[in-house]
Amino acid sequence: MQQQERPPAVRTVTIPFADLKEREKDLGDKIEEGLGPHGLGIISIADVPDFPELRKTLLRLAPRIANLPDDVKKQLEDPDSRYNFGWSHGKEKLESGKLDTFKGSFYANPIFDVPTTDDALVNGYPSYCRPNIWPTDHLPELETAFKALGKLMLEVGLMLAHHCDRYVMQQGLGAYDGDSLEKTIAHSRCHKGRLLYYFPRQFSKQTGESESVSSWCGWHTDHGSLTGLTCGLFTKDYVEIPCPDNAAGLYIRTRDNRVVKVVFDENHIAYQIGETTEILSRGYLCATPHCVQAPSSENSSNVDRSTFALFMQPDWDEKLEFPSEISYHQELIPPNGTLTFGEYSTRLVNKYYQSTP
Repeated sequence: MQQQERPPAVRTVTIPFADLKEREKDLGDKIEEGLGPHGLGIISIADVPDFPELRKTLLRLAPRIANLPDDVKKQLEDPDSRYNFGWSHGKEKLESGKLDTFKGSFYANPIFDVPTTDDALVNGYPSYCRPNIWPTDHLPELETAFKALGKLMLEVGLMLAHHCDRYVMQQGLGAYDGDSLEKTIAHSRCHKGRLLYYFPRQFSKQTGESESVSSWCGWHTDHGSLTGLTCGLFTKDYVEIPCPDNAAGLYIRTRDNRVVKVVFDENHIAYQIGETTEILSRGYLCATPHCVQAPSSENSSNVDRSTFALFMQPDWDEKLEFPSEISYHQELIPPNGTLTFGEYSTRLVNKYYQSTP
């Protein structure tokens, strides 16, 4: 097989925070360029107050969680939520069908420690409704840092959602089939933060895939409404370093099936459209598949990466009507085309995670 050229690097469309917070400002051209039918499905927000400090404070804790004693990490696992709360490592399947041991994750809801006390909901939607688990005895500062960054990214995400709604309405779609994106996110108790730690390459149990563009995180499309994302923080032996390989980082598959490397500044918050928003906007806002490539140059040994994602998503009982022209996961959709978000996401989780013993 011939060696392919490296995919080109493309900078995200960027909106200054000062413009974003003006609710009446027309940002339609920027929204369309970044998130519309011909965009990359990602946009970044610059100059968000307090973000640089909150980002570093949290990301520096990721290797500390990953290196806690195994018996402590075991106590932080929540199998009943399909490992969607607390610590998770080696539970998720990659697109190859292999279990993903390349990264460890710590999940929590940054807004509600206890989303509901209704046992029927906790049992029915455990990946959203179970309570948070915090390493209070071993890493007490995690809770404060996680919630602070998560809440800020939600607040900025709501501002972006407002401008997304204005753009969709300008396209002549009229009212959404259900709540607007801003209202959907604002009313939800389902938001989930994920602190990710990508292990140094040689510590991973899988080998032979380091040159793949999806070597650190497999190709996937987020299924929620809007995902907030920080730039990765690279460390080598606990010392922060610049990314050691220009090819490493986030890759997106465009609407015309090209692969590009996406670049945004470390002090920007990036936001990606999820499948649910593409569905509810009838395709005016577009989700795109993405993956993460590990560093693979000679000086990348012992390098790890920490990052944080906030998945903003509808409440578990929000009804989604799936139009026939949106082709995502047709095998999961009932004949009437309607599922709640809880039902939809449960079916997706069954696709991507191994069954719990």
